[in-house]
Amino acid sequence: MAFYAYLLLCNDGSYYAGHTDNLGERMAQHQSGAMGGYTAKRLPVRLQWSEEFPTRDEAFDAERRIKGWSRAKKQALIAGDWGLISKLARNRQG
Repeated sequence: MAFYAYLLLCNDGSYYAGHTDNLGERMAQHQSGAMGGYTAKRLPVRLQWSEEFPTRDEAFDAERRIKGWSRAKKQALIAGDWGLISKLARNRQG
């Protein structure tokens, strides 16, 4: 079984990070408002990025890590710009 970390762009321009074992079903839940909470108030949402992980723990760890990232770093992840992600991480460390 595969697990996924994902990043959504909400209608208000904010990002939402999550994880799941069924990305298609989770997207349908977000779009319908069935998830409640943050995304239900910011519909519609669009999937911007996802990555498959072998375990739920790894997907959850990725979600938690991404939630702590700046907007610029999330946008670099979406663009697949690992050089910029690394640069932004170094800048944050001082």
